[in-house]
Order: sequence, then structure tokens, then C-alpha cells
Amino acid sequence: MSATPFTIERSIAISQPAARIFPYLNDFRRWQDWSPWEGLDPKMERSYSGPEAGVGSGYHWSGNRKAGEGTMTITSADRPDRLALDLNFARPWKAQNTVIFVLTESPDASSTVVDWRMSGTNSGINKIFSKLFNLDKLVGKDFEKGLRQLKTLAESGEVEP
Repeated sequence: MSATPFTIERSIAISQPAARIFPYLNDFRRWQDWSPWEGLDPKMERSYSGPEAGVGSGYHWSGNRKAGEGTMTITSADRPDRLALDLNFARPWKAQNTVIFVLTESPDASSTVVDWRMSGTNSGINKIFSKLFNLDKLVGKDFEKGLRQLKTLAESGEVEP
């Protein structure tokens, strides 16, 4: 069974300059403030490796059936316009994906469009799963939730990045 490539992408406009938003993406410890998956398991175990932020920063999580287990490692951090990371799931199934955030600031820096993109390939059990369930809808709704939470956080002014 040959692998099938996929891309899931969602965007949101945030009324803040890119430099205000980027730190929430560049530091995995900050993901607890906005990530759509952080609430799936209150007992989720987290560990961090490498530098606190930027290239080489790593994050490992292990949780219940809904949260699963995996790692993320920042591979590129072009402040404040682009961040790329490797995302590797260990369970509920194995998968390797690339995640890219692109921040496009308005000319007057009053707002930024944040684009969240994940790409990879479906093969084996993942390919069968993707035929049964629309991955774009399933994961896309999580991306939309996370982007809304990021927008609320960045626009609140309550928490400094």
C-alpha cells in the first residue's frame, strides 16, 4: 500500500504584531496556554529538552488514550515570521509529520495572519484510518480551536510573551 501525502492547514488574523505572537509558538512551555490538546488529559506527563526556546527545543508528552504520546522538536525559528517543527507520534499510532507556522504581518504591524500547517504521509493503518475519517475535518477543528485560543491570549494583553 503506497503512502498518500496530506496537508492540513488553518489560518486566523490576530490583532497584534508578529513579534508579540511568535514567543507563544517558539517556547513549548507556552503551548499549555493555547494548544487545543493540552486539556485532553489533566494528568498528562510533559518533559522538555534542549534550549528553552527556538531551534533544538524539544517537548515530549504522554497521556491517556485521547492525548497519546509523542515528541516535537523545533527545527527552524525565523523570528518573527516562521517556525517549523518535527512532530512524531508514538501512540495511539506511529506517525511523522512536519508542522509549520507562518506569521504574515500587515504593513502597519497592527495585525498578523497566523497560518498553521501540518503535512506528512498516510501509510499502513494511518492510510486506512484516513479513508474512514476525514483527517482535515478532525485535525482542522483542533487547529481552529488552538488558533482561537492563541488569538484570545495574544490579544488579551494580560500575559506577556
